[in-house]
Amino acid sequence: MEYFTQQLINGLALGSIYGLIAIGYTMVYGIIGMINFAHGDIFMVGAFIALIILVALLGIGVTFIPIALLIVVVSAMLLTSVWGWAVERIAYRPLRGSFRLAPLITAIGMSIALQNFVQIAQGARVKPLQPIVTGGYTLLERDGFTVILSNIQIMIILTTFALMAIFSLLIARTSLGRAQRACEQDRTMAALLGVNVDRTISLTFVMGAALASVAGVMYILYYGVIDFYIGFVAGIKAFTAAVLGGIGSLPGAMLGGLIIGFIETFWSAYFSIEYKDVAAFSVLALVLIFMPSGLLGRPEVEKV
Repeated sequence: MEYFTQQLINGLALGSIYGLIAIGYTMVYGIIGMINFAHGDIFMVGAFIALIILVALLGIGVTFIPIALLIVVVSAMLLTSVWGWAVERIAYRPLRGSFRLAPLITAIGMSIALQNFVQIAQGARVKPLQPIVTGGYTLLERDGFTVILSNIQIMIILTTFALMAIFSLLIARTSLGRAQRACEQDRTMAALLGVNVDRTISLTFVMGAALASVAGVMYILYYGVIDFYIGFVAGIKAFTAAVLGGIGSLPGAMLGGLIIGFIETFWSAYFSIEYKDVAAFSVLALVLIFMPSGLLGRPEVEKV
C-alpha cells in the first residue's frame, strides 16, 4: 500500500506537467482545428530559458528561492510567449487558407528549427541543475518504506491546478474567452460580428506557450536535467494526453495528462520500464476505439 501511494504521488506530479503542455495543444486545436507540432519544443525552450535565468540569478547572489522562482516563471512565460506568437505568425497565419497539411508541415519545420537552434546555442549535452526546491513531508512509514510528498511535487500540483482554474475562468468569463469560443464555432461569422480573429488566434498561441513554459520550469526543477530533445518526447506524450482526454476540451487535456502520468509511473513501478510508452499508447488506442472523441471530448458535427 505504501509503495502504491508513493507511485500515485509521483504519477500525479508527472501527469500535471503533461496536462499543462496538453492544454496548449487543445486550445489551438479548438480554434483553428489544427495541431501545433512545435508546441513541445516551445516547452523545451521554456525549460532552457528557466535554467539560464535561474543560474544567472544564483550567480549574482539572488539566493532567496521564492523570489528567484517568481522571476524565473514570469521571465520564462514572457519570453516563451514570444516564441508562441512567432510560430503562429510565421507557420500558421500565412497558410491559414491553404490546404490543411500545409500548416502542419510548416509547424514540423518550426519544431526542427527550434530543436537545432537550441542544440547549436546550448550544445547537445545534457544540462544539469542542482536541486533548488528541497525537503518534503513523510506521509507514511512502514516496514522500512517511507512515503514522501516532496515540496517540489506540492508546488507542481498546486501550480498546475491553479493555472487550470485561472485559464478555465478566463475562457468562460472574459471577452477574450467569448471571442475564442466564437472562433471555435465559426471564424467567418465571428469576424462578421466584430471579433478580431487574427488577434484571438495569436493570443491563444501565446497563452498555450505561457502554460508550456511553466511546465518547462516545473520539469527542470523536478528532474534536474534537460536537453534539446525533451520537447519532442514530452510533446508527443502531451498530444496523446490531449487526444485521450478529448481534443478541444481543457478539462479533458488535464485528465488525459494525469492518466498518461499514472500509466507511465505505475507501469515503470510494477512492470518493465522499457514498455511504459507502449502501455500509454495502447490505452489511448483502446479508448479511441470505444470513445472516438476521447473521454471528455464532444463528437464533431459536420457543417453542411
